[in-house]
Amino acid sequence: MKGFTGMLKQAQEMQARMESVQSELEEIEITGQAGAGMVKVTLSGKGDMKSLEIDPSIFKPEDAEIVEDLIVTAHNDAKSKLEAAVSEKMKDVTGGLQLPPGLIPGM
Repeated sequence: MKGFTGMLKQAQEMQARMESVQSELEEIEITGQAGAGMVKVTLSGKGDMKSLEIDPSIFKPEDAEIVEDLIVTAHNDAKSKLEAAVSEKMKDVTGGLQLPPGLIPGM
C-alpha cells in the first residue's frame, strides 16, 4: 500500500507541475516567418494567431497568391516552433515520459 501512496503523491505533484507549465505556456508567444522575414506570424502558447506582419513591398495585385502562401508557411513555422517549445516544457514536468498529444495542454 505504501507504494501506491507514493505513486499517488507523485501523480499529484506532476499534475501541479503540469498546471504550472500550462500557465506559463499561456504567456508564451512564438513568431514564425517566411519569405526571408517578409511575412511574420505570432502565435499564442495555445496556437492562436496573435499577429500578422507583412512587408508592404510585397503588395502587388498579381502577387496575392504568393502572399497567401507565405502567410500559411509563416503560420506553420510558428506552430511547429510552438509544438517544440511545449514538448520541451512537458519533458521537464513528466521526466521524459511521452504523453499522447491530447494530454498535453494547449495541443
